[in-house]
Amino acid sequence: MFETFDFDFLYRERNDLTSLVIMMCGVAGSGKTTFAKELEKRGFVRLSIDEEIWTTNGQYGIDFPIEKIEEYKKDAERKLLNYLIQFIHNKQHVVIDYSFWDREKRNDYKQLIEESGGNWKLIYLDVHPNDLRERLKIRNKRNDANAFPITEEILTSYLAGFQRPIGEGEIVIKN
Repeated sequence: MFETFDFDFLYRERNDLTSLVIMMCGVAGSGKTTFAKELEKRGFVRLSIDEEIWTTNGQYGIDFPIEKIEEYKKDAERKLLNYLIQFIHNKQHVVIDYSFWDREKRNDYKQLIEESGGNWKLIYLDVHPNDLRERLKIRNKRNDANAFPITEEILTSYLAGFQRPIGEGEIVIKN
C-alpha cells in the first residue's frame, strides 16, 4: 500500500537525543494503522486509541454498549497521552495511530510534543472518498480492534467534519 513512500526519510529524522513523534492523520480507512504498523516494525512505539479501548473494555457493541464509546475514547486518550510524554522523555520514537481529524487537536499535540522535548512529523493520508468506501467494505468484515464498523452514515459524518491539514507542516501521501 505504501510501496512508493520513502520510509528512509523518516528514519533519517530520528536521533538518540530527541524523540521523533509521527502523528498519523486521515479519515477511517485511509491506511493510518497500516502505515503506523510499518513504523512499529522499524522500532517506533505505536499508540492506538482503538486498541487501548479493545484491551481495556472489549469489543465495541458486544462487550460494552455503543453509548459508552465516547467516554472510553476519552479515557484511552488520557492514558495514552501519559505514555506519550513518558516515551518522549525516554527518547523513544513514537507513532500516534489516531485520525487527528481536528486542527485544534493536532496543534495541541504538536505543542505538547515540543514542550515535552520531542519533534513531530504530521503524515496526512489523502484518500478519495470512493476508495475509502471500498476499503471500509472489506475492513467492516474483520473482527479486531482496528476494524471499528463504519457505516455510510458514519463515513459521511467523518468526511463532513474532517479538517484537512493545510500549511501545518504536513507530509501528504496520496493513497
